[in-house]
Amino acid sequence: MDSKPLIPAPADPYLLFQQWFDLATLQEPHLPEAISLATATKAGKPSVRMVLLKDFGPEGLVFYTNGASRKGREIADNPFGAMCLYWKNLGRQIRAEGPLSQVSSAQADDYFAGRPRASQLGAWASDQSRTLPDRAELVKRLESAETRFANKNVSRPDYWIGFRMMPEVIEFWQDVPNRLHDRLVYRRQASGWTTERLYP
Repeated sequence: MDSKPLIPAPADPYLLFQQWFDLATLQEPHLPEAISLATATKAGKPSVRMVLLKDFGPEGLVFYTNGASRKGREIADNPFGAMCLYWKNLGRQIRAEGPLSQVSSAQADDYFAGRPRASQLGAWASDQSRTLPDRAELVKRLESAETRFANKNVSRPDYWIGFRMMPEVIEFWQDVPNRLHDRLVYRRQASGWTTERLYP
């Protein structure tokens, strides 16, 4: 067995993040940007779901959602989360943990404006995470949104917002046979990032 680590350790974890994400974009067939997001209530009761990572870099990791959804309410009460990207074809995952904050209205407007019109209308129709009496009610709300925005641009609902995670920890995980995986962890310090390897 080669004793050298498989994962390089550049000083900036986002360089490695970009390299892995670019490769996943080429080799993963469906939604390489899909990311599991864990949040928790003020009492610490967790929940997890899949969201789409829409931006990343030194400014943080960004996703968008309905702020009145369960995740939005939990973030309001407990603004800290954990994320995990997993790419089966590559045998790789990236985990991140850190505080969550809302992106600017201007940034949310820009992203919303670039969404497909049907998705924009769906954002108006859905009272996300709330009880739906029956499917007909959702269809009715969609038809109402279509009428409201007929022949004009769809504006962003105030509740449709973005969140940014500023990771305190980022872990890169590479699959290795016989459970001898390579794990590289970055931890944010006042002076920059430190790195360490973990046992698999």
